[in-house]
Amino acid sequence: MYDVIVVGARCAGSPTAMLLARKGHRVLVLDRASFPSDTVSTHYLHQTALLRLQDWGLLDPVVKSGAPAIRKMHFAFQGIELNGFAAPVDGIDAVYCPRRTVLDDILLNGAREAGCEVVENFSVTDLVFSEGRVVGVRGREGKGQERELLAQVVVGADGFHSTVAKRAGAQTYDVRPAANFIYYSYYSGLDWGLHHKTGHNRRWIGTWPTNDGLTMLAVICNRSHLKEFRQDAENQFLATFDDVVPEMGEELRAKGHREEPFRPMRNPDNYYRTAHGPGWALVGDAGYHKDPFTGWGMADAFIHAEMLADRLHEGLSGKRPVDEALADYAAARDEESAPVYDFTCTLAELELPPFYKAVMGAISQDQKWTDTMLGIIAGLVHGDEIFSPESLQKLYDETGVPEEERVYDPSA
Repeated sequence: MYDVIVVGARCAGSPTAMLLARKGHRVLVLDRASFPSDTVSTHYLHQTALLRLQDWGLLDPVVKSGAPAIRKMHFAFQGIELNGFAAPVDGIDAVYCPRRTVLDDILLNGAREAGCEVVENFSVTDLVFSEGRVVGVRGREGKGQERELLAQVVVGADGFHSTVAKRAGAQTYDVRPAANFIYYSYYSGLDWGLHHKTGHNRRWIGTWPTNDGLTMLAVICNRSHLKEFRQDAENQFLATFDDVVPEMGEELRAKGHREEPFRPMRNPDNYYRTAHGPGWALVGDAGYHKDPFTGWGMADAFIHAEMLADRLHEGLSGKRPVDEALADYAAARDEESAPVYDFTCTLAELELPPFYKAVMGAISQDQKWTDTMLGIIAGLVHGDEIFSPESLQKLYDETGVPEEERVYDPSA
């Protein structure tokens, strides 16, 4: 009997398992993949995510992995430019975009070193129930015999197709339809740094330097363009760069060389799922998913893994009932993630509403305000530093925005 079985060993699962094991709990980690292995990802680790890795003692392997340090960001929203970097916090003065073959292996090794038992190539097919409570999982390693593994709590960290969520009957809520799809791949021959740029035709391009001297290039387009993209992905991909930043499109054609196949992804809807029930909990995309536009998936996975591990420890150690601790986790997760969820779903429409157009336009006129905004995006600065009524007034005053152009209501 384990204290906890964690299903899924990537950005949410391995940290949850590692943190519980470090507190003395017996933890089993299961994943259908064999590591190192790849998965669809933005790769981008916000500074707040790097702070967690630093606290966990896992930042050095990421820094030494060969993913370049990035100390300048280039954001653009339909012609509004934000170029700069958030102020360093606790020595974190750069961001990194490691390949998932690299990052997930580092996280899983952290779980192993903490004392977790890990079984790869294990497919969970069902949950085991006793008197209405989840008490374990059923599945098989490779092509072996199906078997049952028991635990006080089962954690589903198995992504938006979560078997744990389905078998536990987790319900979705606050669902917001996805507007876009993504294509990305890896290119040599480019030295672009980090760019995150939205054009005027509901198209977006992103670039992230990653391991092995490669740059990850991605495009996001409205779903109305999906059919034409599928018919000619190569030229549509290049045309999107041409459309958003013509000079980058020209350089991509002249110097860039695609090293791997395209990874297409039609974004699933944005959603929350019920985060807990008798004997089970969800973390990461299994319980909460939003558009990858803001690159907050891995940061949220780390934050919520830490949150869940702390609450589970309280329950397993007898400080309070497990179900009460899990209910507290669910409420805290929803409250903590709501601002990023709203912000992401708004910007993912690839069309700035009047409020954000006015605010971003003002921010772009001043480097101090630009770096503050980048600090909010990085998760280091509270949103009230810009978006409270008092801060907005100060922003508009300092950047000389005429009264008739000032917008204070986010719903405008």
